[in-house]
Amino acid sequence: MSRKIKNILVTGAGGFIGGHLVKRLLKDGFNVVGADIKPLEYWFQKFDEAKNFSMDLNDYNNCLNVTKNIDGVFNLACNMGGMGFIENNKADCMLSVLINTNLLRASKINDVVKFLYSSSACIYNTELQEETFINGLEEKHAYPAYPEDGYGWEKLFSERMCRHFFEDYGIETRVARYHNVYGPYGTFDGGREKAPAAISRKVIEAKMNTKDFIDIWGDGEQTRSFLYIDDCIEGTLKLFESNHREPINIGSDEQVSINQLVDVVEKISNTKLKRNYQLDKPLGVRGRSSNNDKLKEVLRWNYSIKLDEGMKKTYDWIYDSLKINDASIKKFTIADHK
Repeated sequence: MSRKIKNILVTGAGGFIGGHLVKRLLKDGFNVVGADIKPLEYWFQKFDEAKNFSMDLNDYNNCLNVTKNIDGVFNLACNMGGMGFIENNKADCMLSVLINTNLLRASKINDVVKFLYSSSACIYNTELQEETFINGLEEKHAYPAYPEDGYGWEKLFSERMCRHFFEDYGIETRVARYHNVYGPYGTFDGGREKAPAAISRKVIEAKMNTKDFIDIWGDGEQTRSFLYIDDCIEGTLKLFESNHREPINIGSDEQVSINQLVDVVEKISNTKLKRNYQLDKPLGVRGRSSNNDKLKEVLRWNYSIKLDEGMKKTYDWIYDSLKINDASIKKFTIADHK
């Protein structure tokens, strides 16, 4: 890698992680191109200092155009959401394989030096995740392969594609296996939100509407570990800058049940609510957490923001967003009746 990396493409730039990554890269002095399938007005964060494009990266020609004069690529683009979305949209999730495949093909043509792919903990063997509070998943637990159907298979296949583009064409590929990233400026309603945002929204809406209960998917005993967005960005950049070519966990090992996550949000909101357990909703695996041994050994880094702190920041941002939306609705309702 003799060529200095200065011009960076971030795909999925209009999304949650992508928006935070673009912000950090601009702060660090890189020239950034952002691309996302969403119209620009629907991007979670948009920065005038970056070149922003609304385009479909399933299309190979779009990938060719947007990778011209690019040194490094962060591929965060895919069709995904929380468990409710990925369990009910398996075909659409798997079609994201076109994005990574065509971006790698275009990167080869346009002489991209370095390419980071955002994978997921959903690639891990589901047979190892049938109990609550499991031992953290190590990188070796991806094989023998039995990932979550649809989304997990697409991510695992794309990891292999990255490996072979390095072996055959010399593109320096990096693979980050993200574990449940959360924080401000992300989806918190509409069906694609993940547990930290969903629970925060439900508690806030219960308080706003003077309800004494919230709905919980499953029995609340399923476990996960959650990584705050600032740590995610830091770990992602550490991996990108490293010489480590194998997939690596970017996650937290602070494993909690969904009931414990609700406890955290109730403490933040200074409220106590009844819980209506919905046993017919999508649940995913029973237990999941990250093993960070390789992260600490290879990158000499680990996450620093604990769940209580990260959830407070997330809750406050969602609360402010819902208050603004509520005020806007009331304003327009009053205007309609004048």
